[in-house]
Amino acid sequence: MIHIKVLYPKRTHTHPCKNKSGKTMKHITSLTLAALLASTAALAQEQGDMTIGLGAHYIDPTDSFSAPSTARVGENIRPSLTFEYFVMDNVGIEVLAAWPFKHDLQAQGAGDIGSTKHLPPTISIQYHFTNNSIMTPFVGVGLNYTHFWDEKLDNGTPIKLDDSWGVALHAGLDVAISAQGSLRADVRYIDIDTDATIGGAPAGSVELDPWVFGVAYVHKF
Repeated sequence: MIHIKVLYPKRTHTHPCKNKSGKTMKHITSLTLAALLASTAALAQEQGDMTIGLGAHYIDPTDSFSAPSTARVGENIRPSLTFEYFVMDNVGIEVLAAWPFKHDLQAQGAGDIGSTKHLPPTISIQYHFTNNSIMTPFVGVGLNYTHFWDEKLDNGTPIKLDDSWGVALHAGLDVAISAQGSLRADVRYIDIDTDATIGGAPAGSVELDPWVFGVAYVHKF
């Protein structure tokens, strides 16, 4: 019997996919880094830039009762809108507006006794830091004007809360998600004090002095 042995040549090359995998990963990594750098560049605000932010803000007034009125205001959350114009590189003037807030009026030892509505438009000058990250922090200081209306007590007694002017402090962080857009988280402290009149007689000052926490999507034009 004759045996035939077939010899196959040894393969000396590597599969094309294996050969290219390293280069492919390096290419993807390069593209990812380029995208991140592009997003970072988008956050570098220049003179003449404008941004609009759509989000929500939660107002958390002080927990203390303010003598001699022994009254305080409850928390609330509402949709909000911001507009910022950059008067110079990294420095912008921002206006905060929101859907009217509604708060419960609370008396010490008596719980909820009524309600009020208010609008707290705030204008601030802000500095946005420049760095090599997709995250851009900023700080600001400004002026708040709070207008109260539709004040009422559950027992029908007339009540009036005077409008308020006060300082507003602001800090936050923008995280780039595209060349023009970012997600924002921010916090404000606003000095809001109002004089209350109940049944036509002065009832002392009510200190809101709230912390205001917000989240938003911010788009640059």
